[in-house]
Amino acid sequence: MVTTDSMEDVISEKPEAAPVMEVEETISVNDHAAFAAKHMPDLGHEIADLQVSTWRLTKWRTLEKKLTGPHFPCGGHNWRVLLFPSGNSNAPPNEAVSIYLDYADPQSAPKGWHACAQFALVMSNPQDPTNFVVSHAHHRFTAEECDWGFTRFHDLRKLFTPGERGKGPIIENEETIITVFVRVLVDPTGVLWHNFMHYDSKAETGYVGLKNQGATCYMNSLLQSLYCTRAFRKAVYQIPTEEDVPAQSVALALQRVFYNLQTSDQAVGTNELTRSFGWTSLDSFMQHDVQEFNRVLQEKLEAKMKGTAADGAITKLFVGKMKSYIKCVNVDYESSRGEDFYDIQLNVKAMKNLSESFKDYIAVETLEGENKYMAEGYGLQDAKKGVIFESFPDVLHLQLKRFEYDIQKDAMVKINDRHEFPFEIDLEPYLSDTADRSVSHLYRLHGVLVHSGDLHGGHYFALIKPDRQTRWLKFDDDRVTPVTDKEVLDENYGGDGGQLNGIVPVSQRNQVRAARRMTNAYMLVYIRDSAIDTILAPFTENDTPAHLKQRLEDERIQQEAKKREREEQHLYLTAKVISDKSFTEHQGFDLATFDDKNWPSSDLATFRVLKLETYATFKGRVAKHFGVPEQHIRLWVLVNRQNKTVRPDTFVPESEPTLTVEQVRNNMAARQTDLRLYLDIWDPSPTKAVAPFADVAGHHIMVFLKYFDVQKQTLLGVSKVYVPRTSKVGDLQGVICEKMRWAPQTPIKLYEEIKPGMIELMKPKSTFTQSEIQDGDIICFQSEITEKEILEFEQQGLCPTPVQFYDFLQNRVLIHFRPKDEEKDHEEFDLVLSKKMNYETLANKVGERLKHEPIKLRFTSSTAQGTPKAPLKRALNQSVWDIIQPSYLAAQPSILFYERLDVSIIELETKRSLKVIWTGLHNKEEATLPFLLPKTNTIHDLQDQVMKNVKLTPETTGKIRIFCITKDGRHQEVFSPSEMLGNLPDVEIFAEEVWREELEARSEDKVINVFHYSRDPLRSHGVPFRFVVKMGEKFVDTKKRLQERIAVSDKEIAKYRFALIQSAGFKQPTYLEDDDVVYDHKFATDDVLGLDHVDKSGRSRGLGAEKAIVIKG
Repeated sequence: MVTTDSMEDVISEKPEAAPVMEVEETISVNDHAAFAAKHMPDLGHEIADLQVSTWRLTKWRTLEKKLTGPHFPCGGHNWRVLLFPSGNSNAPPNEAVSIYLDYADPQSAPKGWHACAQFALVMSNPQDPTNFVVSHAHHRFTAEECDWGFTRFHDLRKLFTPGERGKGPIIENEETIITVFVRVLVDPTGVLWHNFMHYDSKAETGYVGLKNQGATCYMNSLLQSLYCTRAFRKAVYQIPTEEDVPAQSVALALQRVFYNLQTSDQAVGTNELTRSFGWTSLDSFMQHDVQEFNRVLQEKLEAKMKGTAADGAITKLFVGKMKSYIKCVNVDYESSRGEDFYDIQLNVKAMKNLSESFKDYIAVETLEGENKYMAEGYGLQDAKKGVIFESFPDVLHLQLKRFEYDIQKDAMVKINDRHEFPFEIDLEPYLSDTADRSVSHLYRLHGVLVHSGDLHGGHYFALIKPDRQTRWLKFDDDRVTPVTDKEVLDENYGGDGGQLNGIVPVSQRNQVRAARRMTNAYMLVYIRDSAIDTILAPFTENDTPAHLKQRLEDERIQQEAKKREREEQHLYLTAKVISDKSFTEHQGFDLATFDDKNWPSSDLATFRVLKLETYATFKGRVAKHFGVPEQHIRLWVLVNRQNKTVRPDTFVPESEPTLTVEQVRNNMAARQTDLRLYLDIWDPSPTKAVAPFADVAGHHIMVFLKYFDVQKQTLLGVSKVYVPRTSKVGDLQGVICEKMRWAPQTPIKLYEEIKPGMIELMKPKSTFTQSEIQDGDIICFQSEITEKEILEFEQQGLCPTPVQFYDFLQNRVLIHFRPKDEEKDHEEFDLVLSKKMNYETLANKVGERLKHEPIKLRFTSSTAQGTPKAPLKRALNQSVWDIIQPSYLAAQPSILFYERLDVSIIELETKRSLKVIWTGLHNKEEATLPFLLPKTNTIHDLQDQVMKNVKLTPETTGKIRIFCITKDGRHQEVFSPSEMLGNLPDVEIFAEEVWREELEARSEDKVINVFHYSRDPLRSHGVPFRFVVKMGEKFVDTKKRLQERIAVSDKEIAKYRFALIQSAGFKQPTYLEDDDVVYDHKFATDDVLGLDHVDKSGRSRGLGAEKAIVIKG
């Protein structure tokens, strides 16, 4: 039974005690219309039906524990009251009455039925209908939740207690009346009050959502908007990507996301797309600005479309033209500049609606009085200054400026003011007189991107109308739902009060002011009405690239096969087979490596075997795989011995034809998940046995031989041999000499590999039985060497006997070495070292590998993610095991970074290691220069070193400047030439070539700081630089010199905006026009010139900086 324990607006009507106060008139339960109006708040939805049902109850104390009232119809459904006179909670009985509204006979209702009902449940005195208690609620009734109401409707004792001022009890003389008011509401979307359990977006809307990776809802909302702009989707599909790799190609990854949105029944992932951007998982947990993301993505795709069938598609769809102008009033003179726009940023603050925002955007400023305009050839003139639109694109993106700088708070804030926008708008009034008016400028709303929250976080979703016929839909990450017109417009205007999602946030009787709305539109998408049928034309089979469909279909088939394999995994087990060949390639303990955390597992023949498959069938598969007759093999089961070794124990019997592989595993290797086997192949040539293995049955032992080659420092398997149990260990000498092709009497030493850490020299005169040798044991042999040879090997750091080499194997670790400076070194390599080795031995081994002096190597440990951590100090008593701090992930190599030094690591302690970022003449990060200089050197010495490592521009000053950057990213702090390197702070150090204009600046010229930012001065990026401004120079000419200074193209500079940024009073940026004179500004110490453009440097800083959006693929 579905219940709610909250007592919503429980009212016990009591007469007022003070006669001087106005007494609210008590409405009778029998006055149905007035009672419903007062006690059932308007939820903002159309009412389909309102019905009232009354149920008179007598002999209350004798009522059953559970009973139902009479059925009554409302809104095409049958209802009844469900009553528990003594309560329906886990609390002790007789404390509270439980009452619910129950959907009568849900079994007979059609499949998938639901009813949205608002209701009030009332208990009243049988003689006085103004004496009552009431609770109201609303609910979506379904087959799963077919009753709803109040477990603790009212305290039972109070119902029997008389009220104040002569009011009788609610239950009087064992009688009471229960009245239920039911409003069935129209559900225009089909999802009103839906809990979205088992909700199917594709079935309900024809669309699917995008999965949120952590904080990518901002990206999901924009991607859905672009996807539903079908002309854009077609253009993306036209980019050739047949040879691309999804994780490295933005175009292909976006095509795949779009195709999956078209074809999938489930929400689509975007991990592959963000990987193609070059983003890490951390980037997916950072919210970014949608406008910035859109611009960066469009630029990347525009570049990919060059020279293809889609060339120019983005410009055609999204790019309009505007003109900035200054026009004199009294003389015929106008200065103007045209520019392209991809979107329009409109003010929200103090703007009632979209029309007012457009009027504000093109508002004309009058330049008069002290602010007159200096017109070339006409002197100071009264003038009109403004912006006007020359053309609008077919798809218009409007960015509502919901985030602004607050002067009083000295911070960015979100503007939640009410701002209305229409379903259609005529933009012709905002066009210039010379604009083309032959096409319609009536635009229809296509999408609303919404932000819910504040500046520091929140949630994004999109409301989109995919075409003329489809209704409005809400794309909220992985869920897509229908919405009403009211949800599109009213609920996203912002502002105070009102209803949210159709529910009044506070009782109508409670006059507490509603909280400020935090959910509002921040981006609008309008499409030219005359172009809608083209822009949103239905997709055809030919619009999707054939190669994309084929590739994704192949991947789908593979994924389904893997899924089936996972689902059926419990029916299978894995069998790994050791062969004589794999044994001869194995260097380590036992016959193969299985679960060594410090060493990779052996590469063995592996079979996926149905557990119920007979052993005979499996044996046939193994014989076929290895290409040997089935009757010439037998398989031994490897078991985990008590001494931690893994050895063959006994061969699988072949006398039971029904024996299954699972029975073999369970009976012969019960503690293992996988089945580990050794393939024993019979060689008939040296014997005269009439049947395979008949000559070794019963009285022979299968022993494995390993050879330790002291010269090569290897210990590898040789073969297995069968030896009589009663023969002597020394008898192996002849067998070994024959197999190794040594002289018959070559002296050898034999060792038994008992377990790691226990390798014992064997006695040649003892029998195998006396030596306790059994099937599967391993004997290692070595050609005997002299004491002198042993000493020589030890002096070379080599192992003279198997005992020492086994110790090395027991302590070996695989270390992966990477260059720390990838620009200087590219070689990556693996070394097998012993945990017991010290730092000096480690350095010697790496130095030998790199052919570099060990003392001139420096090592850096790594994080769990494989990134450099801290440089290692040279400590001779430190072991390799201490250095690598091993990972406990199986077969995960430890990583160390190396650097080749020009000086010894000992000398390094007296020097300062520096990296200087060289920005050259044009304020671009061209190189990072590493230096190792004495700490007593000065900045002047560092300048000399930098100049030796860079190529200065010919015919320039030949001078450079060393500096760091202030925390706000706006100024250079130049180091004094005499400052010692040892005293420098731990900051990024930059060097640049001094611009000739600085050295040649006249006394009246001003040298100012210039910095880069994106949209807001607090979001600085790049490297600031110095610049000369000249008296009387108009900004149109200043801008040309700026363009030369930073060396950007005409196309790029057209995307820049320029502003004076003042620190005093936290003033807003003053954006510059071509006729402004920067020199005339009275520069305070911290005033700067700002270049407002998209951050492509990836070097964000400043008080409000967030990591810039960078898309690499």
